Amino acid sequence: MRQILDLHLHSRYSRACSPQLTLANLDRVGRAKGVDIIATGDFTYPDWFSSIETELEEINTGVGLYKLKNSDGKIKFILSTEVALIYKDNERVRRIHLVIHAPNRAAVKKLNTYLDAHYNIRSDGRPILGIKAPELVKLCLSIDPKFLIYPAHIWTPWFSVFGSKSGFDTLEECFKEQTKNIYAYETGLSSDPVMNWRLSALDNLTCLSNSDAHSLDNIGREANIFELKEISYPEIYRVIKEKDLAALKGTIEFYPEEGMYHFDGHRDCNFSCLPELSRKNKNICPICKKPLVIGVLNRVEELADRPEGFTPVGAVGFKKLVELDKIIAEVLGIKSRKSKNVQLEYNQLIKQFGSELSILLDLDLSLTGLEEKIDSRILEGIKRVREGRLIIKPGFDGRYGEVKIFSTPEESKRQQSLL
Repeated sequence: MRQILDLHLHSRYSRACSPQLTLANLDRVGRAKGVDIIATGDFTYPDWFSSIETELEEINTGVGLYKLKNSDGKIKFILSTEVALIYKDNERVRRIHLVIHAPNRAAVKKLNTYLDAHYNIRSDGRPILGIKAPELVKLCLSIDPKFLIYPAHIWTPWFSVFGSKSGFDTLEECFKEQTKNIYAYETGLSSDPVMNWRLSALDNLTCLSNSDAHSLDNIGREANIFELKEISYPEIYRVIKEKDLAALKGTIEFYPEEGMYHFDGHRDCNFSCLPELSRKNKNICPICKKPLVIGVLNRVEELADRPEGFTPVGAVGFKKLVELDKIIAEVLGIKSRKSKNVQLEYNQLIKQFGSELSILLDLDLSLTGLEEKIDSRILEGIKRVREGRLIIKPGFDGRYGEVKIFSTPEESKRQQSLL
């Protein structure tokens, strides 16, 4: 059965996250987005885990996936968290983020009990732990061998395994003897599978893409498409561990240029550039003469052992998307995707066609009479997104890239047609 999985997001208890991130809202928005299996996020935070215990129930005994009590179970929750590790290794301070999935609530309780006794897990939904990566992997697996741990957004500068600011050059350097127990990696918003294929060390791992959503509207902006023989945690674990190519049907990707760290740059000076210009400038901002924040594209090129465009054997496909409400906002000439008119149009389309991802991925745009149901300009926007015909000003140094579907002359013509 095809299932779309978003395996990494946050709760209302994480810093800089929306207070609307409740379990009930995750269920509601998961339905609208078309995500079937969604991360709980933040299970290490005591108050949030209390909500998980009281508001969710296991679908069936031993399945390891959960649903809202008294719901139809269309949306399944997988126990998930992200942790920040800050520690010293090889004379350098390392800052990395890891995603952790637990096979059941009993395993979470044991992990939380240990972490609460040794670290501070009560100050933030994404706790900062002073434990080394291999030690955390060993700890989780000593509690339950079916814990799944993998590096989050592996290329972003500040908190990732390969990040330019505090990361490592190899997985082995980071995870040491526990590298054998790392079965996946997360691309992050600023990279896509093609970029990751340039690093042969990742070939045997499962490539995952997740939203890392800090608000409801970002759920599903990146996700995974699995064909599962049974809908359960053990089956998800098996597919990821074995990199089962029959079950891995692809990932849903942000256009990486839209990510916050794709280019090198310096936000304070509004300066960004390609890696070759950074190297020419010796990684110094030409405006303020301070060091540039080296982005994902540059870091990939630094560690790559393959040429650009290389496709390894067994590579799993992917589809790049722009969220539906962003498409609608541009068509309507409205800056905010959260505006009333944008949301009205969005909700009408969801009501007609079932979910956002079914519209963006599966809708046959050649269907007779479709323009009677969807504005022709929205259809054109979806078509251009599918074909990659976009205008993108890449993101850098924590600033999202700017995506435009229609050129400026087209936009002026569109505005005139609305008068």
